[in-house]
Amino acid sequence: MKVYVIDNGGQWTHREWRVLKYLKVDTKIVPNNTPFEEMKDVDALVLSGGSPSIASEAGRMGLNGEYLDKADFPILGICAGMQFTSTHFGGTMGPALRPEYGKATLHVEKDGDLFDGLPREFTVWESHNDEVKDLPDEFEILAHSENCRIEAIRHRTRPIYGLQFHPEVENTEHGYDIFKNFLKVVERRKS
Repeated sequence: MKVYVIDNGGQWTHREWRVLKYLKVDTKIVPNNTPFEEMKDVDALVLSGGSPSIASEAGRMGLNGEYLDKADFPILGICAGMQFTSTHFGGTMGPALRPEYGKATLHVEKDGDLFDGLPREFTVWESHNDEVKDLPDEFEILAHSENCRIEAIRHRTRPIYGLQFHPEVENTEHGYDIFKNFLKVVERRKS
């Protein structure tokens, strides 16, 4: 299985790559201006977090929009990757009422896919000033926290997912399990 991590300038992009390596995935980190045609043989993409404020600097997300438009394989957006995904499809962003840094309790509303076999509540690691305020109609909310109404999302008809929190860091409980569940989605799509 081949999964590329799109580098959007996030502080933990290398950790996303490392988790995939640990899970025995053929992976590499690629710049976010890599033409889609150079990724035709991948099985999935992870859109990393990043430093841009999606509300005001979405242009710094490179070709992420092209990847979302053209891919027929699964995509997982993390932090800024999720925020960009939401706005690309017509959602809205804005400053969080309470920016989240550090631990938060995730409340899973809909299990299956990314949260298959996981508890309904567990600790995750946050690092964001902005948040998705409104989702596009094609998406549904999978989880929330006390301070953030939209922590995890899923496209209703395509294998596109988003997480506001960081599953790649050790402080997130079940982070590796979330990646494993994403890889199960990828495997199902391949067969």
